[in-house]
Amino acid sequence: MTVILEHWPQVVAAYLVYLVAVLSPGPATMAIASASLGQGRRHGLTIAAGIFCGSMTWAIAAALGLAAILSQYAQALILMRILGGLYLLYLAWRAFRSAASRIDPLRISKAAASLKRTFLMGYAIHLTNPKAIFAWLAIISLGLPAGATPLAVAIIVCGCLATGFTIFMGYALLFSTSGALRIYRAARRYIDGTLAVLFTLAGVKLLTFR
Repeated sequence: MTVILEHWPQVVAAYLVYLVAVLSPGPATMAIASASLGQGRRHGLTIAAGIFCGSMTWAIAAALGLAAILSQYAQALILMRILGGLYLLYLAWRAFRSAASRIDPLRISKAAASLKRTFLMGYAIHLTNPKAIFAWLAIISLGLPAGATPLAVAIIVCGCLATGFTIFMGYALLFSTSGALRIYRAARRYIDGTLAVLFTLAGVKLLTFR
């Protein structure tokens, strides 16, 4: 408690940065919505868990100083950005194909899709997203002064991760409610078409990110 009070302004600043990052619409939110609506709650929660684990990976890396080291190697970040952008374009193609199809994917996806693949999809989306890397760098630099104790690091990282877990899982639960599914069934092709456009824009933005 003393550590929190000592660095309260920094803690609040770090939490606000994370809230803005995690609540702002992006590939993670779109992926959770797409999986929850198109494949049901189990897949929505699974992809949310993968995205959370991607966030946790960068949280640990940032806390250990690895993300700061990585940021010095432009080629590594460029490669990750290209892989992430191409993957988002692949998701855009899948969403477009679903929008063009007359078959309701809710009737066939649940049996065919693998939960492991869904989890890895979420993990890959967040692991290759430069926004996640730089968000955690900002969180650590804002929230932790030089010489911060391991307890202070744990307070910042664990607090942000708990917030992220709640938000990611909340999105999955929200988009997989019966009301959301009814809306999806009624306007599936329009929703999938919109997701295809958004995934395309996100992929192109990632590929042209500087």
